[in-house]
Amino acid sequence: MRTLSPRSIAIWTLVALIGAVGWSVLALARGEEVSAAWMVAAALGSYAIGYRFYSKFIAYKVLKVDKTRATPAERLDNAVDFHPTDRRVLLGHHFAAISGAGPLVGPVLAAQMGYLPGTIWIVAGVIFAGAVQDMVVLFFSTRRNGRSLGQMAREEIGPVGGAAALIGVFAIMIILLAVLALVIVNALAESPWGVFSIGMTIPIALFMGFYLRVIRPGRVAEVSLIGIVLLLLALIAGRWVAKSSWADAFTLSKESLVIWIVVYAFIASVLPVWMLLAPRDYLSTFMKLGTIALLFIGVVVAAPMLKMDGVTDFATAGTGPVFAGSLFPFVFITIACGALSGFHSLISSGTTPKMVEKETQVRMIGYGSMLMESSVAVMAIIAACVLDPGLYYAMNSAPTVIGETAQSASEAIRGFGHTITPDQLAKYAEMVEEQSLLSRTGGAPTFAMGVAFIFSEVTGDGMMSFWYHFAIMFEALFILTALDAGTRVGRFMLQDALGNVYKPLKRVSWWPGLIMTSAIVCGLWGYFLWVGVRDPLGGINQLFPLFGISNQLLAAIALTVCTTLLIKSGRLKWAWVTGAPLLWVAAVTLTASWQKVFSDDPRVGFFAQGDVAQEGIDSGKLEGKALDDAHTVVTNTTVDGVLSALFAILVVIVMIDAARVCIKALRNPDSVVSHEEPHTESTYVAPAQLFATKEEKAELAAAGLGSGGGRIPGQRGETAGEESRT
Repeated sequence: MRTLSPRSIAIWTLVALIGAVGWSVLALARGEEVSAAWMVAAALGSYAIGYRFYSKFIAYKVLKVDKTRATPAERLDNAVDFHPTDRRVLLGHHFAAISGAGPLVGPVLAAQMGYLPGTIWIVAGVIFAGAVQDMVVLFFSTRRNGRSLGQMAREEIGPVGGAAALIGVFAIMIILLAVLALVIVNALAESPWGVFSIGMTIPIALFMGFYLRVIRPGRVAEVSLIGIVLLLLALIAGRWVAKSSWADAFTLSKESLVIWIVVYAFIASVLPVWMLLAPRDYLSTFMKLGTIALLFIGVVVAAPMLKMDGVTDFATAGTGPVFAGSLFPFVFITIACGALSGFHSLISSGTTPKMVEKETQVRMIGYGSMLMESSVAVMAIIAACVLDPGLYYAMNSAPTVIGETAQSASEAIRGFGHTITPDQLAKYAEMVEEQSLLSRTGGAPTFAMGVAFIFSEVTGDGMMSFWYHFAIMFEALFILTALDAGTRVGRFMLQDALGNVYKPLKRVSWWPGLIMTSAIVCGLWGYFLWVGVRDPLGGINQLFPLFGISNQLLAAIALTVCTTLLIKSGRLKWAWVTGAPLLWVAAVTLTASWQKVFSDDPRVGFFAQGDVAQEGIDSGKLEGKALDDAHTVVTNTTVDGVLSALFAILVVIVMIDAARVCIKALRNPDSVVSHEEPHTESTYVAPAQLFATKEEKAELAAAGLGSGGGRIPGQRGETAGEESRT
């Protein structure tokens, strides 16, 4: 690595000071309101330093990325799943694919503990754990022809740990996809604006895909401008449609939405990546990042004050009205994305490694995308904490906690140490054109309310309703892009697993196999979703409580695989890079799993909650629907408790078997069998970062290529025919 110039030292010193001042203000404030702008300063300063120094150290010192090495996208290009994709488009795809419900709703719920614990975990967690996991998994999968996480575990750890990983990863994947789909259905149901605008992104993306491949290949900036204009027109037209006679045609029930979403996910998972998936994700990234950037600007300009305490009493009492449990481990479980997410490892070993042009791009795409998602989580916790705490608790507490009237909610919230009157609750609802804001649980409505508050500080209170409903639609678009990519990844995982039995399925672009496995994946999560929208206590609603824990258990599996691969490849002295976050997330998730299974507090433990319902049944005082619901609660909590224990056991098996493999590799390095593909000289030239350096520009010019890069004219690489031999 080159040494820094005096100018660079001065700039990075200033960045560090801005971040340090931001953290100091947030940490030292006691009993006083703090401007949210300090949270922005702390986060952005930390992100900049983490990316510039830590990610570069890992990429070039630990992983030793090699720009002369051909990637699977280059060697196995078949224009279906393997396809070299411009780094800018792929960055958009990867960011859109990993950014699901977690960074939007998790921080909102965790705000119950105060703004400080969640913010520290979001920023420190992403720099040292989440972004590291994403980049390292992407690197190792790229070196192995884009193998899925489960298959890498099977090959690198062995049949026992590998089988446990395959089962655990796939089961968790289905739960995560169904949860994402449920959030989308809830956001789009009876919303013609959202349905129209999001529906229009599909033909726009198809146009962009054909534009880049057929009409004007390589013209990324050109198609980006066209896409932005069309997207803005779709958003404007969506509001017009919602107020026109066409509104009924785009007002869909939850059941109808389930069918459309499952059909879309199936089609998106089997079409060539260049045609729909990549351009649609790239398109949605403009809206995602544009909205988040505007929020950052709004926070800096309006400088709203953080109304929530830095650390609340609920952080230690564990009796919060939003969710029960103490700060450790449940803040780190509730914020399931934005800091560290196992779901990301599936994308990093799914679609993205089959599309990356150069190994040197894994830093920008893997680490950089995760920092971008973390910034979303920071905005989410700001959105929650700038609200009146009374409104926050009114929106996020269940009816069993605050009652069903404004009066009962006001009295209950007074018991939490905050004051909000029934008239104030009614006024807030009127401002966003809602009948009521009570018990709008799940985090998404609170995020939308915070967004509306921040933007209205700049544009005026008259725009509150517009910004609120815009944010609801934004959340649905944000999550849908994770669903289509996740379904495709689920297909890869199932093909890898079944390919161990029937070899042709290993060829992930073999049409009979991809259609069959895509249908199975869509059918599995679609079934849980369908039952869930028809039964408030059934389907995915039954499994929803497992979302946070299962996602972080998946991260433990991913970091275990990464640590094993570092040790097996002779990088023992750098194993701490993934080993340290592995120990942390294992401690968090296994502690949380233990408490969810064995706690005798019915607000925390699954079986304890089931025991309460069973006591109600045994008392003979319940009848009708109340009795049926009690039986369902007993069933659901039993299933959740058993699955929570099972997932934890599978992770422990994976970790123990991985430790065995690592010890064996250290004792006898000659026994290590590498599943890394042999080095093949690359015929591609492309920049490593978003903007080309002087050296890269010279290299592109010498090869006769534009700023996007590509294959050196006159040279040909290996073709997709090799896929049949992988």
